[in-house]
Amino acid sequence: MNAIVNVVLAVQMLTALAMIGLILIQHGKGADMGAAFGSGSSGSLFGASGSANFMSRTTAVLAAVFFVATLALAYFGNARPASSGSVLESPAAAVPAGGPSVPASDAVVAPAVPASGAGQIPTK
Repeated sequence: MNAIVNVVLAVQMLTALAMIGLILIQHGKGADMGAAFGSGSSGSLFGASGSANFMSRTTAVLAAVFFVATLALAYFGNARPASSGSVLESPAAAVPAGGPSVPASDAVVAPAVPASGAGQIPTK
C-alpha cells in the first residue's frame, strides 16, 4: 500500500512539473494577433499554429492525469482500518486521569516581558 502511494505521488509531482513547463512555453491569445501583423516571431518548432493543438491537448491530458492522481492520493489518505475509533478519542486515552506529570525542572515558565507591544520599547 505504501509503495502504491509513493508511485502515485511521484506521478503527480512529475505531471505537475510537466504541466508547469508546458503552460509556461505556450503562447497567449494576443501573441497570434501580433504575429499576423508582422511583429513577433511566428515561426516556431511546430510552425505558426501547429503547436497550439499539440500543446493544448498535452496540457489537457496532463491535467487529467494530475486530477486522477490527486483523487487516488485522497482515497489512499482516507483509507483507515475499520477498527480504529475517533481521532479525538486516541489522544485523550493516552493521557492519565490525573493529567500528565511534568517535573518542576521541565515546566514551561512564562516570560516576564511580553513578546510584543510596550514590553519591546527600551526605557532610559
